[in-house]
Amino acid sequence: MEKYLRENQKLWDEWASFHPDTDFYDMERFLGGRNSLMPVERQALGDVKGKRLLHLQCHFGQDTLSWARLGARVTGVDFSAKAVEVARELSHRLGLDAQFVRSSVLDLVGKLDGQFDIVFTSYGVLTWLPDLRPWAGAIRHYLRPGGVFFIVEFHPAFMAFDPENGRPAYSYFHAEEPEEVDITDGSYAGPYPGKVPARKEYCWQHSLSDIIMALVEAGLVLEEFREYDYSPCNCWPGMEEVGPGKFRSKVLPGMPHLFSLKMSG
Repeated sequence: MEKYLRENQKLWDEWASFHPDTDFYDMERFLGGRNSLMPVERQALGDVKGKRLLHLQCHFGQDTLSWARLGARVTGVDFSAKAVEVARELSHRLGLDAQFVRSSVLDLVGKLDGQFDIVFTSYGVLTWLPDLRPWAGAIRHYLRPGGVFFIVEFHPAFMAFDPENGRPAYSYFHAEEPEEVDITDGSYAGPYPGKVPARKEYCWQHSLSDIIMALVEAGLVLEEFREYDYSPCNCWPGMEEVGPGKFRSKVLPGMPHLFSLKMSG
């Protein structure tokens, strides 16, 4: 298992080295004040001013710093050393008060001080985790009593299908061994030939019941569960824009694209 996690970490180090320069992340507008957060999470969490917010799997920190711009006292965590380096540089450049910590969420307990009012994570995070139990345990550990955990994530039912032809491609249910995917010309942020040497990524599927029960068994209480028939990101083949910031698969139009959970500590 460690081999797969190390290879994924190398991949994310390489992605973090060029993602800030991609159109997908639109750094010029971000530096000019654009908030990178999507309406789903902003509406769900509301006013965060003055609240301690822990952002898990934060990549190079755009969303973390967007929460800081809204007044939250933020800590971002990511397992990529390069991502954390870029996040710290970006925080300094923008003059925003933010802490960034390099750690896997799977062994995060003991690496941070105190507890948080909000624990947040979003969009493409769970597929990199072979086991949700330590992830859920870390959330429970760092969420203060009465605090809020919020996740918005790509729906596991949608992720079981091939986005190009709409046919079943992967099991909906979890398997111990990961799916192996060849990465040859960039990332989800777009094709960027030459930016990343040919690598493999290793991903794990988790059903909705796996996700919800890992959190419930860790001691969290489900407050709200929602599903969405669109993605805020145009990051798969065959997507069409159906509204401002809303993209839907042409071959899987009736499938849930996202889900969100709001839970209390």
